[in-house]
Amino acid sequence: MTRSERTRTALQEAALALFERQGFDGTTVAEIAAAAGVSHMTFFRHFPTKEAVLLDDPYDPVIAELVATQPADLTALQRAGAGLLAAWRAVEAPTDTVTRTRIRLVAGHPGLRAAAIANNARTEHAIVEALVATGTDRPAAVAAAGACLGAITATLFDWGAQPHAAELGARIVAALEQLTGEPR
Repeated sequence: MTRSERTRTALQEAALALFERQGFDGTTVAEIAAAAGVSHMTFFRHFPTKEAVLLDDPYDPVIAELVATQPADLTALQRAGAGLLAAWRAVEAPTDTVTRTRIRLVAGHPGLRAAAIANNARTEHAIVEALVATGTDRPAAVAAAGACLGAITATLFDWGAQPHAAELGARIVAALEQLTGEPR
């Protein structure tokens, strides 16, 4: 792990601990930086906002690429679902404890929940454009992307609210397979 990755991880861990103890609104960037042993300017080199600690989502290009590479003979819903499953499998599995805390914090805060929905809109746009660029008509692409992301978001929020729910990866896979009607 590079120095930058260690600093980013330290900032995320400090932020989560403070958010759990003081609440999201009751925690400042300066407090997060101090708890991580760095300056507030260092915080902003890693995260543009306090919200980004919880909502950072660098996967849209990967998702779009994997949706675009799905066989053209599949329906738009199947292509979107298969691409999202492929993207899910391509990234490192999340640490359930940390991920559950992040999701619980986001789901329980109206502003963060709204920001998560805005993140989903960017992901939806990437999926729609990938489908349209490979021959899917826009209405079918919009419906497929919205359905898949709706299923994932609902599954994430439900999983985050249940401390003893099954492993997240299995639930995401099950949700997408349920939606698309085909195991992938």
